[in-house]
Amino acid sequence: MNQFVEHLLTVFMAFFAIMNPIANTTVFAGLTAEMSNIEQRKIAFKSLMITFVIIVLFAFLGKTIFHLFGISLPALRIAGGILVFLVGYHMLHGQSSKLHTAAASSDDNIAISPLAVPLLAGPGTIATAMNYSAAGGWQEITLTVASFAVLCLITFICFVFSSKIISAIGESGLSIVTRLMGLILAVIGVQMVIDGASAVIANIH
Repeated sequence: MNQFVEHLLTVFMAFFAIMNPIANTTVFAGLTAEMSNIEQRKIAFKSLMITFVIIVLFAFLGKTIFHLFGISLPALRIAGGILVFLVGYHMLHGQSSKLHTAAASSDDNIAISPLAVPLLAGPGTIATAMNYSAAGGWQEITLTVASFAVLCLITFICFVFSSKIISAIGESGLSIVTRLMGLILAVIGVQMVIDGASAVIANIH
């Protein structure tokens, strides 16, 4: 049971660090500043539903994608670990990673872009979902989806109360949270690379 809880917390913290709900709340507030509260809630709900569907698809289809393109799990762990590390590295320096950037979009529906993709469901998030779900059976997939569902709920609450959260933590608080999440992400990324490299070495021997 302890191992189950530990794995659940590891998956949740990996998602939490890479999505960084607090930092993304500031982006959401900036993109929806001129909208009413009802419109903000609609945008928040739609963007997170799209994000959830994308991650669930990759969580369930991870093994299928592996077989289709001839990708091994160690290869995903190494590549995904590098992506996650890069996101964390930029966050450690107080910067937004180019992998998760809310650039201006010509599409009026900001719930799809840039909020859902690439801000919330970016390459790092997708790689993390595939890494934790493809490593095992239905239990790992269920844990991954459940962890991400909880995170989506937390993010939705942060988006809805974005103005209050931003005023409460201030810029210095946001900077501390971002750097802390960056450190966690960098460590998770390195661990993913180590796991992948260890599996490759084991297969060689």
